Amino acid sequence: MIANKSQELPYTLSIAQTAQCYGIGEKSLRRFVKDHMEDKYILRIGNTVRIKKNIFEKYLDENITVI
Repeated sequence: MIANKSQELPYTLSIAQTAQCYGIGEKSLRRFVKDHMEDKYILRIGNTVRIKKNIFEKYLDENITVI
C-alpha cells in the first residue's frame, strides 16, 4: 500500500512547508496567515507560525474554489 504524501507530513507545517505542499506562494500564504491569525488552523509558538495540516486541508476543501 502506498501512503498518501500528506499522511507522511507532521501534524503542523511551517509556512515554507505549507507553501511547497499546497502550491501556494510563500508571500501569499504569509498574507493569508496574517489575515486569519485567530482561525483554528493557525498555531503561533512565540514568533513562529505553524499551520495545522489536517484542519487547513479541510478549510481549503470547504472554502477555496478554482475558477
